[in-house]
Amino acid sequence: MGETVLAFRPEARVNPQPVPEELARLVREVQRVPWPLWTEPATRTRREVAELCRLQTARGLTVLALLALGGREGPGNHPPATDTPRTAETRRVQVDPDVAEAGDHLWRWLTATNRLAGPRQQWMYGVVDRMPGAVRELAVANWTWALGTSHGGQVTSAFLAGGAYPDDGYSAAHATVALLRLWERRPESRPQIAAAWAATRTPADWCKAAELSAAYGAPVPIFSYPRGALPDRTSVRPWAARLFGLEGPHRCA
Repeated sequence: MGETVLAFRPEARVNPQPVPEELARLVREVQRVPWPLWTEPATRTRREVAELCRLQTARGLTVLALLALGGREGPGNHPPATDTPRTAETRRVQVDPDVAEAGDHLWRWLTATNRLAGPRQQWMYGVVDRMPGAVRELAVANWTWALGTSHGGQVTSAFLAGGAYPDDGYSAAHATVALLRLWERRPESRPQIAAAWAATRTPADWCKAAELSAAYGAPVPIFSYPRGALPDRTSVRPWAARLFGLEGPHRCA
C-alpha cells in the first residue's frame, strides 16, 4: 500500500493525502455489522448492542490508526498469520470479493463480526495505541459532541444503521429506530453507541477529506464536530476509556 503522509496545519488540523483503495474499501466494510432490528427482548438487545458497540469502536479506531499510519507495513500493524479467526467464528463475515483479493488475513480480522476477544482484541488495541494524538482527538471530539447534543440519538442511529445495511433500506430503517429507542430510553447506553459512531464516522470523514483534496488540489482538513466535555468516568465502559485514551499512556486531557 502507498504511504499516507500526515500534514498538520498550524492549528493542528489533520489534512490527509489520498487513501489507498484497499483502505477506502475497508472503511466501508467495517461499518457492516448486524445491529438488531427491534428492541425486544430488551435485556438481550441491550447486551447485544453493547457488545457490537465495543466491536465497532475497536474496528473503527483500528482502521483510523491504519489510515494515520499510511496503511504501511510495520511491527504490529498487521495481525499474526497464525491467529486468523477460525472458520466457525466467522460465519457472518461479509467481505467484498475485490477486498478479499487484496488481502491477507488483515481483512478477515477486521471484517469478522464475531465477538471481539483474545489475540484479535489485543492486536486491535495495540494498533490503536500507535495512533497519533491529533488523529485520536478527532474521534474524541466526535464522541463527546454526540453525547452533548440533543440530536445525538438521531445522528448516531441513522449513520450506524445506514452503514450496516447499505443495500437494505428496510433493515436500515428498523435498525435506526431500534438504536434510537435504546438511546432515548436507556441513557446508560449512550456513551457506547456514541463511541461506535465516532469510531466509524471519523475514518469515513477522513476518506471524504482525501477525495476533496485530490479533486481540488489543495489540503482539506478532516471534518470533526466541536469537542464537548468528557463524560463522567462512571458512565464509560473500561474498553471505551482504553480506546479513546482516557487512561494509559495516551490519556486525553
